[in-house]
Amino acid sequence: MSYILTFVAASTSLEDNHLKNTVNFLGIETGKISWLAKAKAADIRILNNIDHKNVQQLRSSLDKNKIDVFYTSTEGRRKKLLIADMDSTIVTSETLDELAEEAGIKDQISTITNRAMRGELDFFDAIRERVGLLKGLPTDALTRTLEQTEISKGAKTLVKTMSTHGSFCALVSGGFTSFTESIASRLGFDAHHGNILGIENNALTGKVIAPILDKETKLQLLKEYAQKLKIDLHNSVAIGDGANDLPMLEAAGLGIGYHPKPLLEERLINCIRHTDLTSVLYAQGYKKEEFSI
Repeated sequence: MSYILTFVAASTSLEDNHLKNTVNFLGIETGKISWLAKAKAADIRILNNIDHKNVQQLRSSLDKNKIDVFYTSTEGRRKKLLIADMDSTIVTSETLDELAEEAGIKDQISTITNRAMRGELDFFDAIRERVGLLKGLPTDALTRTLEQTEISKGAKTLVKTMSTHGSFCALVSGGFTSFTESIASRLGFDAHHGNILGIENNALTGKVIAPILDKETKLQLLKEYAQKLKIDLHNSVAIGDGANDLPMLEAAGLGIGYHPKPLLEERLINCIRHTDLTSVLYAQGYKKEEFSI
């Protein structure tokens, strides 16, 4: 089996010398360069396996040029299943934090969110505490928050392209169905999963309806969808940013951290640090002309 390093540039014009310098940096034997998008993305085949530490060092060496690098095997590059986190991944914000702004307590809640996403707090405790602080908030705040939620760059192209090429796409979030339903519909996901906010008399009750979707649920959904599609986990790709995504990302055939929290950056071999979500396509070997816009 051979392996591929995929380079994707954010703003720098990607050139042969970036790839040649990589060869010198790693001291490895390589094959030819294949361009996926002129001056933007390219594959270079390597003829021997390299370890996680090598890729992390390479990733750091390319930071100054804002170039992301991905390491994959040549076998089964194009995945048949996409599982994506929502908050700070498919959308640019943490939707619960933005909802908290409607209640005037965004700073208080975002502090808890950040600690939970770094893996410093128990997810169940964190979500119950944050939702509890929103008790009594009118439900029209949900509508206003949704209207202001921005889609991450490249998300629509990612989902549409993979769908066009026959992949199943699922949005799986520790956030709430009040948001996942609309976001999934807008982008063309085949399914969505999230937690359910308690609502009575047009106001939040401050409760989360059990069962709570957490990191283990995300992992289980990945496995369930793979089973339904009758594919191996190797044929799946997962994308996420926080600690509650880690089991899912580590189990997928291709797990990518999106502007990841430190825990993910340490554990994952593939991360998007500078570029957008179309890099998930480049990492699978898609050429730009194959993208569905």
